[in-house]
Amino acid sequence: MKKSDVVNEVAKVTGTKKEAVLAVEIVLSSIKNTVKKRGEVYLSGFGTFKAVKRKARKGRNPKTGAEIPVKAMHLVRFKAAKAFKEAVR
Repeated sequence: MKKSDVVNEVAKVTGTKKEAVLAVEIVLSSIKNTVKKRGEVYLSGFGTFKAVKRKARKGRNPKTGAEIPVKAMHLVRFKAAKAFKEAVR
């Protein structure tokens, strides 16, 4: 399912595609901005989005086998809620 498919599903409820696009954009930007600020987004029955820090480490160049440093970075993690996991089974 793509973003446009989500918009179409929301449009069935809101009535107009313009309102649906706005609603989807607001939800996605809210999640993105909260996680960007290292916050956590918990959506009851769906799951949790949060940023986690990954430590710096040494990696390998697959072509040459030489060791290369990999910088520390923040990654986004999603943990599905119990209800969501059970719905997928």
